Amino acid sequence: MFSAGAESLLHQAREIQDEELQRFCSRVSKLLQEDLGPATVDALQRLFLIVSATKYARRLEKTCVDLLQATLSLSTCSEQVQVLCAAILREMSPFSALTLSCDHMQNPHQLSLVASVLLAQGDRREEVRSVNQRIFAILESRQPEGPSLRPLLPVLSRVVGLAPGTLQEDQASLLSKRLVDWLRYARVQQGTSHSGGFFSTPRARQSGPITEVDGAVASDFFTVLSMGQHFTEDQWLNVQAFSMLQTWLLLSSPEGPGTADAEDRSELEGSTLSVLSAASAGRQLLPQERLRKVAFEYCQRLIEQSNRRALRKGDSDLQKACLVEAVRVLDTVCRQDPSFLYRSLSCLKALYGQLGTDAGSERALLPLAQFFLNHGAAAAVDSDAIYQHLFTRLPSERFYSTTLAFEVTRFCRDNLPLFDPHLLGLLKLSFPNLFKFLAWNSPPLTAELVALLPALVDAGTAVEMLHSLLDLPCLTAALDLQLRSSQMPSERPLWDTSLKIPGCLEAFRDLQFQPLFQHLLRTKASGSTERLVPLYQLLQPMASCARVVQCAQAVPTLLEAFFSAATQVADKALTNQLALLVLERSDVLYQVPQYKARVLRVLSSWFLALCKQKPSLVLELARELLELVGSMSNIQSRAEMFTCVVWAIGEYLSVTCDRRCTVELINKFFEALEALLFEVTQSRPSANLPRCPPQVVTVLMTTLTKLASRSQDLIPRVSLFLSKMRTLGQSPATSSVYSEEDVEAIRTRATELRNLLRMPSVAQFVLSPSAEESQCMAGPDMICSSHSFTGRGYP
Repeated sequence: MFSAGAESLLHQAREIQDEELQRFCSRVSKLLQEDLGPATVDALQRLFLIVSATKYARRLEKTCVDLLQATLSLSTCSEQVQVLCAAILREMSPFSALTLSCDHMQNPHQLSLVASVLLAQGDRREEVRSVNQRIFAILESRQPEGPSLRPLLPVLSRVVGLAPGTLQEDQASLLSKRLVDWLRYARVQQGTSHSGGFFSTPRARQSGPITEVDGAVASDFFTVLSMGQHFTEDQWLNVQAFSMLQTWLLLSSPEGPGTADAEDRSELEGSTLSVLSAASAGRQLLPQERLRKVAFEYCQRLIEQSNRRALRKGDSDLQKACLVEAVRVLDTVCRQDPSFLYRSLSCLKALYGQLGTDAGSERALLPLAQFFLNHGAAAAVDSDAIYQHLFTRLPSERFYSTTLAFEVTRFCRDNLPLFDPHLLGLLKLSFPNLFKFLAWNSPPLTAELVALLPALVDAGTAVEMLHSLLDLPCLTAALDLQLRSSQMPSERPLWDTSLKIPGCLEAFRDLQFQPLFQHLLRTKASGSTERLVPLYQLLQPMASCARVVQCAQAVPTLLEAFFSAATQVADKALTNQLALLVLERSDVLYQVPQYKARVLRVLSSWFLALCKQKPSLVLELARELLELVGSMSNIQSRAEMFTCVVWAIGEYLSVTCDRRCTVELINKFFEALEALLFEVTQSRPSANLPRCPPQVVTVLMTTLTKLASRSQDLIPRVSLFLSKMRTLGQSPATSSVYSEEDVEAIRTRATELRNLLRMPSVAQFVLSPSAEESQCMAGPDMICSSHSFTGRGYP
């Protein structure tokens, strides 16, 4: 959020019309030609605000653009003016009137500004190559006392990332040599202060030694974790070199990570030759090999420095960030040169033992797990404890960290091909913990979990996982209570403080409800399920909490992904379990606004998909289906599921779909549905008997007709009832309930069905699918509009 003054300035900048802008450009052009003083700086600042305040590109006078480029190219121009000119030109990029060139520039700072404009053009005129050539020319010719190279390294890192193929072999070798020098040979004395006063003395300006984060004098080479009051040029280059080390190692490796050559060489990791370095073999190291060796030493020193107790919190945070990067660099070095593997294992094993002692250090667990995933088999290391920590303790204790949640989920998703059966089994059992990440951080994690779900679903976890997905909003509420009950307020993230829920907090601590909360917050799949209805009632005051509502919005998408995966692995028994669970849970959900309607839409469509996959479901679940269609309350509470069930009965309760189907069973379903249809069409709506949707009426008529075509003794009863339905609008019980359009649709369907029943043999052929048709006629895509009555389609 901006202050009121800033908002006012932005509004003025956006409202400036083209004519006024051109007049202002003329004034800027005049100032650039006459004077480069404070007035010019003020005008350039205003122009930058104007061109950057809108999403669309502003058009400036060609004269003004040319003068901006010319001013940026002036070596005598002040740094502030150059920065503003470059910023304005970048905001306008790409543009056709580009005349900038970096071919003869010697000043690194000026070159970095010009390069930023050139790289913003999109490489239409090979700007990336020209910037690359100029930077390496300065790197090659720079004298020790020359201008600072610090402004060039960020540009160089971007060039290497944009077009690594533009680097020639000699340039790659030169950069590797420079990185070695900057990483390994920065001085260990602090820089001198450039500020002095009348009373300052030479002794006061003398540089002291670099220290460690705990205040001890540094006893080894300088790193990014070395502390001091003032830093020298080579020390700043050391810090920048480490920031681009990982990227350069990946891009400059001849074989690259994960290539066939690297995999072949990994077979030697256990041999004596793999422990010998190239130096011990008596040959000079190549620049890339030398860089790997220095990177290895640098990272080992960082890990050692991370063990020290920092005096300031900022330095402690820096330790954790550097530790993460150091382990990633070691992983890259060991993949490119396996001879470093065994020297890395000892310090990394010790590192794991130290993780978790300080909040935030868990971030290093992910690159550590990645390292052992890449090298554990070759090094014969049992890293099971690391993965147990990653999949169990970490999500349970740090589920509220959005960054950590995303990184853990992405780690699992990206490394699935590398997981062995044991590790994959551990991941599947840990799905309740991964769902904690999802419950608390649903918007950024939904897409990641959708991609990961197919790997988590199997016959052993599918039923429990479906329960967990349906209870995900309830889990969000429970996690909120867990955080509110925490004894570490400094570690608790922000929540909705306006929500006052003392009753929920008391229930969370109540021993009576502890088993239910423990089941909901479990860390591993238990193989059992619990009815959480008491928790739904206790946590109802939290149903409107923004985080709970956000989570509820993600559940339908996750259910679609779950059923898509489950139907691929489900056998007949699991299909029965899933269908039965869908029926049971369709009326047992946490009451979040609009949640039930969205979930029922998904469950209904997938109930039809399960029936399509296994048509005998209707017969095998006959008792449960009869209970569902035998109650009027189900029409009101879950109308969409009720309609799908009635349609499935008419479609699949047939000897064609299951030879065990009998006339007695057809008659039993017929009588239940007939009584229900009579009740909804012949009775006035009331508080106890709410209005029945017209879709349900038409589906009931269609299903009764289908059942009668398979048991022809029922045809007279259906025909009589359908003839009465043609006078539906004349009944006082229905004339005030249904619109004319609804009444006409119901009459039309009744007429069509009655005409079919006049020819029983035709009706049986039309309304009863063959075995082949039953596999292709039904499914979640059969749900049509409420007045689509053609064929056997679902209305």
